[in-house]
Amino acid sequence: MHLATLQADVLRISDIYAAEHGIDRSGDWAILKLQEELGELTAEHLRVSGRARGEADPKALADEAADVLGMLLIYCDGAGIDIEQAMRDKWLHWLEGR
Repeated sequence: MHLATLQADVLRISDIYAAEHGIDRSGDWAILKLQEELGELTAEHLRVSGRARGEADPKALADEAADVLGMLLIYCDGAGIDIEQAMRDKWLHWLEGR
């Protein structure tokens, strides 16, 4: 799976979900949702690591990680960020010549 394909699929799903539930995704919605999902991932991490109440659920941890990635892809689209190019520029250049 390529990141661009994943991003396109996530955007389609987000469009469907927003339409079905009447969600206004204007303005800073995507960054706020990204923060919300990161909070949920953090809460699951604390449960899995035994530092919060509730039953540890590795599936819930994976689900929340997927939500963070999905919302990041949505945010990048709205902000005009080519996340693949940004990753090449910021991270992957370190592998050149190695």
